[in-house]
Amino acid sequence: MEIQEKIVNRVAESSLLSFDLEALYPPEEKISFDLKNYLFMGLILKEKEFRDALKNMDLNPYRDKNVAVYCSADAIIPVWAYMLSAVYLSPVAKRLYFCTEDKLDEEIYKEIITAMDITPYKSQRIIIKGCSKKPVPVSAYLEITRKLQPVAKSLMYGEACSNVPLYKQNALKNTNA
Repeated sequence: MEIQEKIVNRVAESSLLSFDLEALYPPEEKISFDLKNYLFMGLILKEKEFRDALKNMDLNPYRDKNVAVYCSADAIIPVWAYMLSAVYLSPVAKRLYFCTEDKLDEEIYKEIITAMDITPYKSQRIIIKGCSKKPVPVSAYLEITRKLQPVAKSLMYGEACSNVPLYKQNALKNTNA
């Protein structure tokens, strides 16, 4: 008589909540708005010419996209120039940030995580998924840790079958006494 053992998936039966930052990745395209293109002789921003350029600018390339507003030239740009850029770009852009295009994901993740409701994660054991196909910035992992730590029972990084423990609610309190 052969005895068959039942295979139990302990990971599936655990009370771990998986958090995938990749699921928050913004689907919108990214584009930059570089004020360098509006500088006189590559050094000076002239108000009248800048206003005229913005009035006549084709806004379609920025429509429904995440826009990074910055100046790549080594020039002193008055604050109002960034504000005026926002006046024209905000009505068409999905999101608008003061940063270079390579920092756009960091800014978007920070905004999304800051606005996130963490109530479902209260007193939970959470594993923050590590691998992703999309470029999730390291800063997003830092932000989600900062956001979840005050409410989580524990935080881990990686996959349920192979994780790195990061935080356990009572463990840190005892070491800081």
